[in-house]
Amino acid sequence: MDLAREGVRKGGSRARAGVAYLADRIIENAPRIPVRDLPTLRRQFPGLGPEQLADKLVTGAANATSTVGAGVGAAAMLPVPPAMPTEIAAEITGVAAIELKLIAELHEVYGVRPPGNLKDRSTAYLHSWSGERGVDVMKPASLNSALGGQMKRELRQQIMKRMVRDLPNLMPFLVGAAVGAVMNRRDTKKLAAKIRADLRKVQVPWDALPDLPPLERPEDPLPLGEGPKEIGD
Repeated sequence: MDLAREGVRKGGSRARAGVAYLADRIIENAPRIPVRDLPTLRRQFPGLGPEQLADKLVTGAANATSTVGAGVGAAAMLPVPPAMPTEIAAEITGVAAIELKLIAELHEVYGVRPPGNLKDRSTAYLHSWSGERGVDVMKPASLNSALGGQMKRELRQQIMKRMVRDLPNLMPFLVGAAVGAVMNRRDTKKLAAKIRADLRKVQVPWDALPDLPPLERPEDPLPLGEGPKEIGD
């Protein structure tokens, strides 16, 4: 009985350590995600209004996270699943990067770019992703990017809770490629619907937007694959 209890305790500790590691990777990756600003998006999708453009972005992101899920599921259906912990980590961080990019570009489309530099905005989008809500640009405290001490611990805990809550949906290797793809697509669309509902409340019409500087390009952009136009730059 004691051995079993000790095994459960060690297993739980390893799981928490794994989730914490992935939370740190997501935080580190966030400033590396290439994000298109509104002028770029409007050039790539001419003639579309905000809602139509947002629909395009959501469809592209859902297709991309679906592909991530299908790839992991297909690998797991092999007789000997290759390095499964690595596959799970790749899926979780990959889906997070795609959804963070989507959130950032939705904020551009709805005219509510968070103030500050690349690090400031990345932190704001991490809070948005982990809390499944739009950034409240009227609350400067929520945009604090000083990821040291208490702030970083709180963000890390928030991301870990999000991952633990979604973990059953982030393990399609248990159910195969087709179901994994459907689950990821569904969850990305559900997240986007929540973010868009928040952003519509504070939306700024395009003709009322001030001239904003182009978004900075990350020094070491995170490769998100050769996805469709809705995802790539």
